[in-house]
Amino acid sequence: MRIAIPTAAMILAMPALAIAQDKCADAKDQATMNECSNAAFKESDKKLNKLYKQIEARLSDDADAKKLLVQAQRNWIKFRDAECSFQTAGAAEGSVMPMLIALCMDGLTQSRVEDFEGYLNCEEGDLSCPVPAAN
Repeated sequence: MRIAIPTAAMILAMPALAIAQDKCADAKDQATMNECSNAAFKESDKKLNKLYKQIEARLSDDADAKKLLVQAQRNWIKFRDAECSFQTAGAAEGSVMPMLIALCMDGLTQSRVEDFEGYLNCEEGDLSCPVPAAN
């Protein structure tokens, strides 16, 4: 019974997910494209935050490394925001600007996700890796 309820909930949610995906795949107006690109960025950001927390947990015994992680992430966010402002300057105040910003932020966030995944999958003894291997 425990498996049946989550499975049923997932099956019931699938049509809504399919409609949302179709809406984005077939977007023809700027408002929908803005909404869909922002949703993609939010999903990437959620994944990044999950990975960040995993790295932070692995660094729980190393206050200095944890402090460096926090500072690096703050600086990365400043870079991401500044880079996306620069990349989208040509569309300033246009209706396409929210989509361009979201696409830029999503791309840079996905790249950071790859970095974090690499940190979490370092080999034992890899001195170039700032995150210790999982226990």
